[in-house]
Amino acid sequence: MGYTVLARRYRSRDFEEVVGQEPIARTLTNAVASGRIAHAYLFCGTRGVGKTTMARLLARELNVTDELVEGEAISDAIMRGEDLDVIEIDGASNRGVQEARDLIASAGLKPSRCPYRIYIIDEVHMLTRDAFNALLKTMEEPPEHVKFILCTTEPNDVLQTIQSRCQRFDFRAIPDHLITEHLQRILAEEGVAADEDALARVSRLGAGSMRDALSILDRLLAADPDRITKELIEEMLGLPAQSRIESMLDAALAGDAGTALAIGQDLLQQGITIEQALDSLTESLRTMLIGITCGVDSDMLPLNDEARSALRTRLEGVDAAGVLHMIARCEATARHARFTASSRALFDALLVRLSTSEHLASIPALLRGDTAAPSKKKGRRTGVESSPQSTRSAVEAPQPTRTAPPRAGSKPSPPQRSPKPPAPKQEKAAPEVQPVTAEGIWTQVLRDATSSSALATVDGLRAVAYRDGVLKLDREDSGRGAISPTRRDALGRLVERVLGRSVQIEVGGKQETGGDRKTVEPMENQPDVRAVLREFDAVVVEVEDPNPTSSSKENQ
Repeated sequence: MGYTVLARRYRSRDFEEVVGQEPIARTLTNAVASGRIAHAYLFCGTRGVGKTTMARLLARELNVTDELVEGEAISDAIMRGEDLDVIEIDGASNRGVQEARDLIASAGLKPSRCPYRIYIIDEVHMLTRDAFNALLKTMEEPPEHVKFILCTTEPNDVLQTIQSRCQRFDFRAIPDHLITEHLQRILAEEGVAADEDALARVSRLGAGSMRDALSILDRLLAADPDRITKELIEEMLGLPAQSRIESMLDAALAGDAGTALAIGQDLLQQGITIEQALDSLTESLRTMLIGITCGVDSDMLPLNDEARSALRTRLEGVDAAGVLHMIARCEATARHARFTASSRALFDALLVRLSTSEHLASIPALLRGDTAAPSKKKGRRTGVESSPQSTRSAVEAPQPTRTAPPRAGSKPSPPQRSPKPPAPKQEKAAPEVQPVTAEGIWTQVLRDATSSSALATVDGLRAVAYRDGVLKLDREDSGRGAISPTRRDALGRLVERVLGRSVQIEVGGKQETGGDRKTVEPMENQPDVRAVLREFDAVVVEVEDPNPTSSSKENQ
């Protein structure tokens, strides 16, 4: 027998062994116990979080019964993906409509030994639209002995008509501490020792995927089957030494740009890419941020006692705002370095920028006129960069003038008279309140009408009179039709903005008269007009009669 990788050898054998997906495992267990088994399931989630494992466990719970003579052998075959009644299909290589037709044809066959014929379609989002459509009817009303379990990392690519026929379960990324605990159990069974901080780093590199973390652990065990250390991880995975990153960060915090640049140069000469160096530097700054906000002894920091002591020393004289600023600068540098040929210059400029602690000042201190210069050793990183001159006081007190002593034989200068205090300013009389006139109101309305819709509202109108809360307007183009209710409301809002109170608007000119005139529905109530008004954020100013001499079109 050849070597079996850890991800396959330590695959969960029971719902209780599934790591990080306890709510889904509990739901499926209760469904099997109560007999509420759906005909189709959709398992969604990122890679390596247990979708295929959960599908096999569910298939085993449904097909392995006490009546089976070869129950144990069937159970093992299902977990290996080799059972006759549990058909696993790769959606990436069987994605056409013909494969879907073959599946539909085989679904009519009875299972050979088990109660159900179960189809596990992995990477189902790779199926074509025609293949999905071919499966619609079968997935909606399959035979009683058929169950579907679909697994995908891209649920948005699965047709909604397929999703609506399935019970959907979303698998979450596995937390780092659960991955670390699972790695510890595996190494205990393998008889391999490991440093705590080394396993914590492997868990972070897994990024929520148990399979990725186990793959990294396989590589480390191949390099050293006796002990997993932090140095081994850095050497095998090509990662920068964390001690060198921390030394570079300490030099920057101390304001020693030369040392920081020298360490950066040494890292790059060792084959570390700028992207890897920036990622490690950002991760160290994140550790500092958590230490400031949550405390050095927080459970969010998987550090040993020595590392916590070093972090506590590093945090002296540094605040959260400053660390946030440094993280932002690292992120911006990493983003720009991908698209430029001078990424090395950006990296060096970042180290110098982080080292100039004496040029970091606090905005509140500047506003108060605080002249105290920041410490050059470990200045308060507040996220605000300023020149050294900007730390001077905004208001400088006048210096007293020294008078030289009189020379011998010279006449003493006459005493300077103290300047007379300025006469108190007379308060200006309050302006007389002018009576409100129609012309004054309209002048102010025209002055405030700056937007295009407001200009269209007041176009062609002039004020005639204002009395008792009623502003009368007249049409300069009296030959046109009456204004719309929407325009009248807009005029009222413009006048109310000037007077501070609502008024009634009356507009003269050509008005609607006559008892036999039919009631015309406002133009803005028509669906097509409403759509145009919403699209262009417009209002109806006026409605023109296309043929004023025709009585048949007068009401259109």
